[in-house]
Amino acid sequence: MLNDRSTILSLLETRRSGKPRELVGPGPTPEELERILTIAARIPDHGALTPWRFVTVADDQRDALAALLLKALEEDNSEATAAHREKEINFAHYQGQLVVLVSAPVEGHKIPVWEQQLSSGAAGMNLLLAAHALGYVAGWVTGWRAYSETVRAAFCGPGERIAGFIFVGHPSRELDDRERPDLQAVAQAWTPPER
Repeated sequence: MLNDRSTILSLLETRRSGKPRELVGPGPTPEELERILTIAARIPDHGALTPWRFVTVADDQRDALAALLLKALEEDNSEATAAHREKEINFAHYQGQLVVLVSAPVEGHKIPVWEQQLSSGAAGMNLLLAAHALGYVAGWVTGWRAYSETVRAAFCGPGERIAGFIFVGHPSRELDDRERPDLQAVAQAWTPPER
């Protein structure tokens, strides 16, 4: 059991994000993707509302995604250049598996929307961890696309939002590890208020 704990801790201590534009394929097999999403769904969910969804985009749907992004770009940015359009075509064709994480809170429920949004974020984090555990690298991005009404409408229902585009593949180079926060700056003991 001690070795299992050591392995799990090592997994948590070594997870890093990859830049989606730098990932290479192949992405996970259908069986691996099912396992990743099953693990991603094992998160805190107050009220068992499942206030999130995973939308997978297949390789043969990437041209359709590019067309959607170009349409949204034209609507959102009348001054978009050829370079902007090329960037969207490239984004749609990043290698690996694309999973769109959708935040789908249940409005008017006794569980606050904020808690439901946190649950969606936890699902995204579990997805990254599950991909890492299976030997993949994942990158979670948002950008203007996540906030475009045209793109949102293509993935979401009423009241839902895109929480992120998560690409799962392999690194094309050694991953850089970003500087992590100083624990002393982000963790502290509680001081009770004076009476």
